[in-house]
Amino acid sequence: MSRIVPPYPPGRNLLAGKTVVVTASAGTGIGFSAAKRASEEGATVLMSDFHERRLNEAADRIAEATGTRPAVKLCDVTREEDVLALRDAALAELGHVDVLINNAGLGGTASVVDMKDDEWSRVIDVTLTSVMRMSRAFLPHMYERGQGSVVNNASVLGWRAQEGQSHYAAAKAGVMAFTRCSAIEAAQHGVRINAVAPSIAMHAFLAKVTTDELLAELSKREAFGRPAEVWEVANVMIFLASDLSSYMTGEVLSVSSQHA
Repeated sequence: MSRIVPPYPPGRNLLAGKTVVVTASAGTGIGFSAAKRASEEGATVLMSDFHERRLNEAADRIAEATGTRPAVKLCDVTREEDVLALRDAALAELGHVDVLINNAGLGGTASVVDMKDDEWSRVIDVTLTSVMRMSRAFLPHMYERGQGSVVNNASVLGWRAQEGQSHYAAAKAGVMAFTRCSAIEAAQHGVRINAVAPSIAMHAFLAKVTTDELLAELSKREAFGRPAEVWEVANVMIFLASDLSSYMTGEVLSVSSQHA
């Protein structure tokens, strides 16, 4: 069992000339890393989030690392008007959108008997309905161009069970099903839709909201005996966004050994 983290990979121009929109990309998590990796792979990136200060700080960090600052646009993915404004801003800023990375999600822990309706609804809205909302807004543009790639962020909890996670697991299973069904519709327009399913990807916010005991337990279940780095998940997103995965659509790729 190897707990050694591999070296951070250099860019290989996998997205050279592409334009990429990433939701929920402020902070330190998978969305930020996906935006950073896309920029390192030669893409022109627009980052969105609902937190203005963190969003601009994230764009500044990418500018320091790559020499190019991504465009930014505030967006609450649970609000239709925000989503449409994000689409319009992306088209105005980027000219067109080649890749959409739907990263927004919301977790939490609650047993079924104690769960309130608003807890359930909020997780479903942020984690699942937002993927539909974003896809509904951006797909017609991709259809018109006859090309494009959508990458959704699911979770291994869409496959396996974990106590206290019925709302989040249901949402992520829904993302998987939505990915498969929407991919069939999009294929006739030359557009691909795929998803990644990570388990535990370590970043500062996760460490704040998860107990050390659960982090240790989940890490032990992984084949490598450690959490994924957020950029290791982002790398798979970049692969799915790139032309290297040109014959893949409707797929959910696990970035974890915890399928069940």
